Amino acid sequence: MKSKTLIQIVLGLVIVGLGIWLYLSIMEPVKFDNEYTKRRDACAEKLKAIRTLEEAYKSTYGCYTGSFDTLFNRLLNEDSLRVVNKKINYDLIPEGVDINEMTEADAIKKGYKTLVTEYVNPIDNLVANNKFNLSREENREEILNLRYVPYPRGEKNEFQLQAGFIERSGYQMPVFECLVMMDVLLSDLDHQLVVNKISELKQNQRFPGWKVGDMTQAITDGNFE
Repeated sequence: MKSKTLIQIVLGLVIVGLGIWLYLSIMEPVKFDNEYTKRRDACAEKLKAIRTLEEAYKSTYGCYTGSFDTLFNRLLNEDSLRVVNKKINYDLIPEGVDINEMTEADAIKKGYKTLVTEYVNPIDNLVANNKFNLSREENREEILNLRYVPYPRGEKNEFQLQAGFIERSGYQMPVFECLVMMDVLLSDLDHQLVVNKISELKQNQRFPGWKVGDMTQAITDGNFE
């Protein structure tokens, strides 16, 4: 009788153990996929911000940069973006004249409009035009931290940043690329699941990481978009 009871207890423990093992086997990939999506979205936000700054750098200096130090130092500290604004000289416009009914060239020629050249900070200009939501004064540290991959927590892995030129139809076109490889972004997760994900991406001819831009084509798209 005691032997039968002992067997029942052992079988019960085995069943409970198998149930727990089955549950974990099902839930582990689900948790991995959720974490994968969360990290993708976090990287996407940083990569889009870096792309915006690279485009501001290009509009200021005519090329992209492959250095975060150069990108941030120049955009944060220099008022080097040339902006031409139009000023309307209301006191010179005769009564009854509507400058909206004349061409801009005529309005400038008659002195009703004046072109004013100003040099502004590129980040301030982006904020003013609702293209960037981080003010350089209030969020300087947050801008400087864009260079770091958001995961794993506690590590300071940097995005890989490159810039250069490619020739297209006889022209030298500036290009840049900013990326993080999947094995870096997911390095603290289950190793086999990471290997499986990278293998899946490669089999589907997809880049095993997240990036914006490309060093072989003049595009600034992100592969997460």
